[in-house]
Amino acid sequence: MARPSQYPLVLRRRAVRMVAEVRPEYDTEWAAMKAVAAKLGIGTTETLRKWVRQDEIDAGTRPGTTTEESAELKRLKKENAELKRANEILKAAAS
Repeated sequence: MARPSQYPLVLRRRAVRMVAEVRPEYDTEWAAMKAVAAKLGIGTTETLRKWVRQDEIDAGTRPGTTTEESAELKRLKKENAELKRANEILKAAAS
């Protein structure tokens, strides 16, 4: 199970928004991310890059699995595991 993020959702959204706002001021997107990460005290620029990419996926501008789809998939996998356990219990009880 993944550990919860040490960064609040509000900070993550603000950081992603800031990258979009300051991007024209830098030669590369990475440079903009690096500046924002340093300004907000985010541990690594890679962390911010992942947030930006996921935001692009959620907005539909980049292909990939959205946050909602990931949550639904996780819920369905958990439900599937529970049903398999229940099925095994019923099989054992029947024999």
